[in-house]
Amino acid sequence: MATDARPQRSGRSARRAEREQGPQGLGRPYIIRNIPNYDILSEENLLRIEATADRILAEIGIEFRDDPDTLAHWKRAGAHVDGVLVRFEPGMLREILKTAPAEFTQHARNPAHSVQIGGNNVVFSPAYGSPFVMDLDQGRRYGTIEDFRNFVKLAQASPWLHHSGGTICEPVDVPVNKRHLDMVFSHIKYSDRGFMGSVTAEERAEDSIDMARILFGRDFVEENCVILGNVNVNSPLVWDGTMTKVLRAYARANQAGVVVPFILGGAMGPVTNAGAIAQSLAETMAGCALTQLERPGAPVIFGNFLSSMALKSGSPTFGTPEPAIGSMVIGQLARRLALPLRCSGNFTTSKLPDAQAMTEGTMSMLAAIHCGANFILHSAGFLDGLLSMSYEKFVLDCDLCGALHTYLDGIKIDDNELALDAFREVGPGNHFFGCAHTMANYQTAFWESGLADNDPFETWSEAGEDDAATRANRQWKKTLAEYEAPPLDPGIADGLEDFMARRKAGMEDAWY
Repeated sequence: MATDARPQRSGRSARRAEREQGPQGLGRPYIIRNIPNYDILSEENLLRIEATADRILAEIGIEFRDDPDTLAHWKRAGAHVDGVLVRFEPGMLREILKTAPAEFTQHARNPAHSVQIGGNNVVFSPAYGSPFVMDLDQGRRYGTIEDFRNFVKLAQASPWLHHSGGTICEPVDVPVNKRHLDMVFSHIKYSDRGFMGSVTAEERAEDSIDMARILFGRDFVEENCVILGNVNVNSPLVWDGTMTKVLRAYARANQAGVVVPFILGGAMGPVTNAGAIAQSLAETMAGCALTQLERPGAPVIFGNFLSSMALKSGSPTFGTPEPAIGSMVIGQLARRLALPLRCSGNFTTSKLPDAQAMTEGTMSMLAAIHCGANFILHSAGFLDGLLSMSYEKFVLDCDLCGALHTYLDGIKIDDNELALDAFREVGPGNHFFGCAHTMANYQTAFWESGLADNDPFETWSEAGEDDAATRANRQWKKTLAEYEAPPLDPGIADGLEDFMARRKAGMEDAWY
């Protein structure tokens, strides 16, 4: 497996690069959180939510449509199956879930970029699934394979992201039944981090896994997680056959499914937070348990996507406080199941990378941080209610992710940090700017934004009065202009291209 090769640097850039690779800087494959999770509900109230989820599962049930093999799994496990409706005795799913790992490694083609998912680990991944892309120059338009590759490159170039993501945007200029091949290949070619595969059909999931086998080797993939599949529930209380077949395909190959209900309060779930959380718990436990019936011990991620809506208009809203605080409870419930958690992200309904976007995004991103999420999809680029992937917001969000690295590091306590020698040197009434302690620590003392303008007003005004979005526009263009793909073994590249050519030749183009 190839490793990343970077040119040697000298002078100021070398010093900055050195400190950026330190324990509080860039270059970490993932974050190890050093602050506690924020638990907001008492044991009594958690038990009430779990009991409500159990009653939903036992008294109402979940439909599993168009997948006889899934129904057969449930019958063998002892569930009550009536047509496509499945009911579960209280405690049944929790018992099945005991075989799922609490923590696992997703291996990257560069081992230095493998990520640990679960426990106290936090992984930031780009936004996922937008049909449109946006930038300040061309506005909103359908995504293309060039846009897709650009976002993979931007993710790879960001020191604040840890994962290449999945369907960063839909490349609508490639046929629907073939674009998954180009997307997975783009992740492999332009990034050496972990990535996600296709979930739109079972055969596309299997293609994605087969491409991972070409990259890593069949035996390695059989024993290790190298690819994720993000699978959504058809809330309320329906799992359709496309999703269950895909979920089982990933589990069968020992790869991780990310099981995510998409509950829009007032539409696909109740308007009340507690009810939506109970529904989410029921739906997610069922999906996660199915992976264990397919292959006990397969990695799986407990996912969640709570959202709200403007009830006067019916429009979805994102980055609002109710789902954010709801994420705290989801975190508590996932930890009680001992499952890795995907929760919340950088959500917004804003149509521009503006104050609304950053307000809503920060609200929901902090919820992910405090609820204990391990894999944070939608960490960068989410705009327009997930309909658009924004170049400028991608860069702005990556900058926020950088700040969150330091936030999650917490506060270190040792003799150097307590700085008693500095107090002795400076004494009362003097400043610390030039003292020995400051000179020894200034390069690593504070996180430094790559986009914020901290100059005096006059300097900013004379330089053109650029706002953050304009600076971000310049930054993503500069990053792409300077981008160099990590080296990929030519034999592996040839094998992947041959696989893609054969698969594409075997089917007619389909555009829907």
